[in-house]
Amino acid sequence: MTDAQDYFSRRLAFETDPSDVYAAQRRGEDLILVDVRGDEAWAQGRITGAIHMPYRQIADRGPAEIPVGTPVVVYCWSPGCNAGQKGALAFAQLGYEVREMIGGYEYWVREGQPTENDEGPRERVFDPTVMVVRS
Repeated sequence: MTDAQDYFSRRLAFETDPSDVYAAQRRGEDLILVDVRGDEAWAQGRITGAIHMPYRQIADRGPAEIPVGTPVVVYCWSPGCNAGQKGALAFAQLGYEVREMIGGYEYWVREGQPTENDEGPRERVFDPTVMVVRS
């Protein structure tokens, strides 16, 4: 295997993206989507079906709330936020199979995937700068 093949294979083993996570949800795949942002961010908006576990709480709450062996996907705000990596590391240290959703909540929203906030479902808006939008 070349260095490039090794690098990209390893990277894909630990990362996923919003469209792949949404497709996995729609297929009913066994995974837990974890929002690792703080309380205010969660209240403002989150991915439908996600659970809220700020990354600083994973060591205490993870084993009590998510069975070890359950695939976990974590996300934070955006590509400019490293809380997803901190959350993924915390789950990995506990022995979970974990991946980070690159692009975070920002790209999930920009791709028009389902979101909600404390008031309920939010309008789906499709951003043509990150995907093909058909009329």
